[in-house]
Amino acid sequence: MKYLSKKQERELYLPTTTPKIVNVPGQKFISLHGVGDPNGPEFKEKMETLFPVAYGLKAAYRKYCEGKDVEFDDYVVFPLEGVWSLTEAGQKLDHLDKNEFEYDVMIRIPDFFPADLIEPSIEEIKSKKHLKLINDLEIKEYPAIEAVEVLHVGKYDDEPASFAKMDKLVSEQGKQRASMIHREIYLSDARRVEPERLKTVLRYEIK
Repeated sequence: MKYLSKKQERELYLPTTTPKIVNVPGQKFISLHGVGDPNGPEFKEKMETLFPVAYGLKAAYRKYCEGKDVEFDDYVVFPLEGVWSLTEAGQKLDHLDKNEFEYDVMIRIPDFFPADLIEPSIEEIKSKKHLKLINDLEIKEYPAIEAVEVLHVGKYDDEPASFAKMDKLVSEQGKQRASMIHREIYLSDARRVEPERLKTVLRYEIK
C-alpha cells in the first residue's frame, strides 16, 4: 500500500484557513541550510539537490520492500518544507530584509523508512548523479512539539495576515510563541501556480 501524507496525516498537511493548535510528532528530514533571499539562484540550486535525493530515497525504499511483508511498500514524496528565521543582523533591523533570511529547506523522510537504509541510499545516489550540493546535505531530526498552524492561500508576501490570525488564537488560549522561528510547508508548485492561489501551511511552536 502506498503512504499518502495528505491522507494518513491530513491534520498536518491539509489544514484549513482557520488556525488550529496541533501536536506535531518528531520528524526526520533531508535538509540544506541557507542564508539570503530565497528568490536568488542559490535557493534554486538547493531544490536541484533535494528533490533528486528525495526521489532516490523513494526508489531505494521500494527496492528494499520487494518480497517483504510491510504495511507500506511505497510512498508519495512529502512536500517541500522550510524552517525560517533571521540572521542576528536581520533581527536588529526595523524592516524585513530578505537578504537576512536564515533557513533550512527540507523534505521529510517517512517514519517507516529504515534508519540504516538512509545513508547507504544517499551514497548510491551520490555515485549515480552529479548533484552540486549533495555533500552539504544533512539528516535533521526535529522533536515533537505543540504548535499552531493555518493554511495560507495567496502570495508569500501576504503571510503576515495569516500569522496575525494564528497569534490571536494563541493569545486566546493563554499560550505564547516559543520563538520567532516558523515553518512553511509548500503544497503548491510556485513555478506553475499563480501567486494568488498558492497554498502554504504556516506553523510555529507554542508553549
